[in-house]
Amino acid sequence: MSIRQWPETERPREKLIRHGAAALSDAELLAIILRVGTAGRSAVDLAREVLVALGGLRPLMEADLERLSALRGLGSATWAQLQAGQEMSRRHLACQLDRGEALTAPNLVRRYLTAQLRHLDHEVFAAIFLDTQHRVIRFEILFQGTLDSASVYPREVARRALALGAGALILAHNHPSGVAEPSDADRRITERLREALVLFDIRVLDHFVVGDGEVVSFAERGWV
Repeated sequence: MSIRQWPETERPREKLIRHGAAALSDAELLAIILRVGTAGRSAVDLAREVLVALGGLRPLMEADLERLSALRGLGSATWAQLQAGQEMSRRHLACQLDRGEALTAPNLVRRYLTAQLRHLDHEVFAAIFLDTQHRVIRFEILFQGTLDSASVYPREVARRALALGAGALILAHNHPSGVAEPSDADRRITERLREALVLFDIRVLDHFVVGDGEVVSFAERGWV
Protein backbone atom coordinates (compact mmCIF):
# COMPACT_ATOMS: atom_id res chain seq x y z
CA MET A 1 0.00 0.00 0.00
CA SER A 2 1.27 3.45 -0.92
CA ILE A 3 1.90 5.90 1.94
CA ARG A 4 -0.65 8.18 0.33
CA GLN A 5 -3.29 5.60 1.19
CA TRP A 6 -2.30 5.54 4.87
CA PRO A 7 -4.29 7.48 7.46
CA GLU A 8 -2.93 11.02 7.52
CA THR A 9 -1.83 10.73 11.16
CA GLU A 10 0.48 7.82 10.23
CA ARG A 11 2.20 9.39 7.24
CA PRO A 12 5.80 10.33 8.14
CA ARG A 13 5.74 13.82 6.66
CA GLU A 14 2.44 14.78 8.26
CA LYS A 15 3.55 13.18 11.54
CA LEU A 16 6.71 15.30 11.50
CA ILE A 17 4.73 18.48 10.82
CA ARG A 18 2.30 17.74 13.66
CA HIS A 19 4.67 16.39 16.30
CA GLY A 20 8.22 17.30 15.27
CA ALA A 21 11.08 15.22 13.89
CA ALA A 22 11.88 13.65 17.28
CA ALA A 23 8.56 11.78 17.18
CA LEU A 24 9.58 9.78 14.09
CA SER A 25 11.44 6.49 14.01
CA ASP A 26 14.70 6.12 12.08
CA ALA A 27 12.80 4.41 9.27
CA GLU A 28 10.22 7.19 9.07
CA LEU A 29 12.92 9.86 8.92
CA LEU A 30 14.72 8.00 6.16
CA ALA A 31 11.44 7.50 4.31
CA ILE A 32 10.98 11.27 4.09
CA ILE A 33 14.38 11.53 2.40
CA LEU A 34 13.68 8.59 0.06
CA ARG A 35 10.24 10.05 -0.78
CA VAL A 36 9.16 6.97 -2.76
CA GLY A 37 9.54 3.23 -2.44
CA THR A 38 9.80 0.58 -5.11
CA ALA A 39 7.28 -1.80 -6.65
CA GLY A 40 5.29 -3.35 -3.83
CA ARG A 41 7.19 -1.47 -1.11
CA SER A 42 6.37 1.87 0.46
CA ALA A 43 9.12 4.33 1.29
CA VAL A 44 8.88 3.25 4.94
CA ASP A 45 9.22 -0.43 3.97
CA LEU A 46 12.27 0.40 1.85
CA ALA A 47 13.76 2.47 4.67
CA ARG A 48 13.33 -0.39 7.15
CA GLU A 49 15.01 -2.84 4.77
CA VAL A 50 17.92 -0.44 4.19
CA LEU A 51 18.47 0.06 7.92
CA VAL A 52 18.44 -3.68 8.54
CA ALA A 53 20.80 -4.35 5.63
CA LEU A 54 23.32 -1.76 6.81
CA GLY A 55 22.96 -2.41 10.53
CA GLY A 56 21.33 0.80 11.66
CA LEU A 57 21.31 4.54 11.27
CA ARG A 58 24.97 5.25 11.91
CA PRO A 59 26.28 2.76 9.31
CA LEU A 60 23.80 4.29 6.87
CA MET A 61 25.09 7.81 7.47
CA GLU A 62 28.70 6.65 7.15
CA ALA A 63 28.21 4.44 4.08
CA ASP A 64 30.15 5.50 1.01
CA LEU A 65 28.53 5.97 -2.39
CA GLU A 66 29.47 2.50 -3.63
CA ARG A 67 28.04 0.74 -0.57
CA LEU A 68 24.79 2.69 -0.65
CA SER A 69 24.29 2.32 -4.39
CA ALA A 70 24.57 -1.46 -4.05
CA LEU A 71 21.20 -1.50 -2.25
CA ARG A 72 18.13 -1.81 -4.44
CA GLY A 73 16.13 1.38 -4.55
CA LEU A 74 19.01 3.66 -3.54
CA GLY A 75 21.61 5.54 -5.54
CA SER A 76 23.74 8.64 -5.85
CA ALA A 77 20.83 11.04 -5.27
CA THR A 78 20.01 9.49 -1.87
CA TRP A 79 23.68 9.42 -0.89
CA ALA A 80 24.07 13.08 -1.85
CA GLN A 81 21.00 14.04 0.22
CA LEU A 82 22.34 12.22 3.27
CA GLN A 83 25.77 13.84 2.91
CA ALA A 84 24.21 17.28 2.51
CA GLY A 85 22.07 16.74 5.61
CA GLN A 86 25.09 15.77 7.69
CA GLU A 87 27.12 18.74 6.52
CA MET A 88 24.24 21.13 7.24
CA SER A 89 24.06 19.71 10.78
CA ARG A 90 27.80 20.24 11.29
CA ARG A 91 27.58 23.80 9.99
CA HIS A 92 24.58 24.53 12.19
CA LEU A 93 26.54 23.45 15.27
CA ALA A 94 29.52 25.48 14.09
CA CYS A 95 27.30 28.55 13.73
CA GLN A 96 26.18 28.14 17.34
CA LEU A 97 29.81 28.06 18.44
CA ASP A 98 30.76 31.01 16.24
CA ARG A 99 28.22 33.52 17.54
CA GLY A 100 30.92 35.44 19.38
CA GLU A 101 29.41 34.72 22.79
CA ALA A 102 31.31 33.24 25.72
CA LEU A 103 31.43 29.47 25.49
CA THR A 104 29.42 28.31 28.50
CA ALA A 105 27.61 25.23 27.16
CA PRO A 106 29.64 22.00 27.55
CA ASN A 107 26.89 19.94 25.93
CA LEU A 108 27.08 22.08 22.79
CA VAL A 109 30.84 21.49 22.67
CA ARG A 110 30.23 17.75 23.05
CA ARG A 111 27.72 17.67 20.19
CA TYR A 112 29.96 19.76 17.96
CA LEU A 113 33.06 17.65 18.57
CA THR A 114 31.09 14.45 18.10
CA ALA A 115 29.81 15.69 14.73
CA GLN A 116 33.32 16.69 13.69
CA LEU A 117 35.33 13.70 14.91
CA ARG A 118 33.32 10.57 15.63
CA HIS A 119 32.99 9.40 12.02
CA LEU A 120 36.72 9.55 11.26
CA ASP A 121 38.57 6.23 10.81
CA HIS A 122 41.92 7.71 11.84
CA GLU A 123 42.98 9.59 14.94
CA VAL A 124 43.18 13.38 14.87
CA PHE A 125 44.05 15.98 17.47
CA ALA A 126 42.14 19.25 17.37
CA ALA A 127 41.52 22.41 19.34
CA ILE A 128 38.84 25.04 19.78
CA PHE A 129 40.73 28.31 20.16
CA LEU A 130 39.11 30.91 22.43
CA ASP A 131 39.83 34.53 23.27
CA THR A 132 40.38 35.77 26.82
CA GLN A 133 36.59 36.03 27.29
CA HIS A 134 36.23 32.39 26.19
CA ARG A 135 34.57 33.36 22.92
CA VAL A 136 35.26 31.04 20.00
CA ILE A 137 37.95 32.10 17.54
CA ARG A 138 38.30 28.92 15.48
CA PHE A 139 38.18 25.14 15.48
CA GLU A 140 41.12 23.43 13.81
CA ILE A 141 42.43 19.91 13.35
CA LEU A 142 46.10 20.27 14.21
CA PHE A 143 47.55 16.78 13.85
CA GLN A 144 46.57 13.54 12.14
CA GLY A 145 47.84 10.09 12.99
CA THR A 146 47.24 6.43 12.32
CA LEU A 147 44.29 4.43 13.55
CA ASP A 148 45.64 4.34 17.09
CA SER A 149 48.01 7.22 17.60
CA ALA A 150 48.75 10.82 16.75
CA SER A 151 51.92 12.86 17.17
CA VAL A 152 51.20 16.05 19.10
CA TYR A 153 53.80 18.80 19.41
CA PRO A 154 53.22 21.39 22.17
CA ARG A 155 55.43 23.93 20.37
CA GLU A 156 53.17 23.83 17.30
CA VAL A 157 50.01 24.15 19.39
CA ALA A 158 51.47 27.15 21.20
CA ARG A 159 52.59 28.71 17.91
CA ARG A 160 49.10 28.39 16.44
CA ALA A 161 47.41 29.71 19.59
CA LEU A 162 49.66 32.78 19.58
CA ALA A 163 49.06 33.37 15.86
CA LEU A 164 45.30 33.39 16.50
CA GLY A 165 45.58 35.56 19.60
CA ALA A 166 43.99 32.87 21.75
CA GLY A 167 43.76 33.24 25.50
CA ALA A 168 42.44 29.74 26.11
CA LEU A 169 41.64 26.57 24.25
CA ILE A 170 39.76 23.31 24.44
CA LEU A 171 41.63 20.25 23.24
CA ALA A 172 39.98 17.28 21.56
CA HIS A 173 40.85 14.04 19.86
CA ASN A 174 38.99 10.95 18.74
CA HIS A 175 39.47 7.27 19.45
CA PRO A 176 38.59 5.38 16.25
CA SER A 177 38.34 2.20 18.33
CA GLY A 178 35.14 3.66 19.77
CA VAL A 179 36.36 3.50 23.38
CA ALA A 180 36.47 7.03 24.80
CA GLU A 181 38.37 6.18 27.98
CA PRO A 182 41.56 8.33 28.00
CA SER A 183 44.89 6.55 28.04
CA ASP A 184 47.90 7.40 30.19
CA ALA A 185 49.47 8.89 27.06
CA ASP A 186 46.43 11.14 26.62
CA ARG A 187 46.87 12.44 30.16
CA ARG A 188 50.60 12.99 29.69
CA ILE A 189 50.22 14.99 26.48
CA THR A 190 47.49 17.09 28.10
CA GLU A 191 49.80 17.95 30.97
CA ARG A 192 52.67 18.75 28.56
CA LEU A 193 50.40 21.08 26.60
CA ARG A 194 49.08 22.73 29.74
CA GLU A 195 52.61 23.38 31.00
CA ALA A 196 53.78 24.72 27.63
CA LEU A 197 50.81 27.01 27.09
CA VAL A 198 50.73 28.48 30.59
CA LEU A 199 54.12 30.06 29.81
CA PHE A 200 52.24 32.25 27.31
CA ASP A 201 49.26 32.88 29.64
CA ILE A 202 47.09 30.54 27.56
CA ARG A 203 44.81 28.26 29.56
CA VAL A 204 43.76 24.73 28.68
CA LEU A 205 40.11 24.62 29.77
CA ASP A 206 39.36 21.01 28.89
CA HIS A 207 40.32 18.03 26.79
CA PHE A 208 37.55 15.94 25.25
CA VAL A 209 38.05 12.39 24.00
CA VAL A 210 35.43 11.42 21.42
CA GLY A 211 34.49 7.76 21.21
CA ASP A 212 31.56 5.86 19.78
CA GLY A 213 28.56 7.37 21.53
CA GLU A 214 30.57 8.70 24.49
CA VAL A 215 32.66 11.82 25.03
CA VAL A 216 34.94 12.03 28.07
CA SER A 217 35.82 15.41 29.60
CA PHE A 218 39.12 15.79 31.44
CA ALA A 219 37.75 18.82 33.32
CA GLU A 220 34.81 16.81 34.66
CA ARG A 221 37.29 14.28 36.02
CA GLY A 222 39.42 16.97 37.62
CA TRP A 223 42.40 16.36 35.33
CA VAL A 224 42.84 19.93 34.07
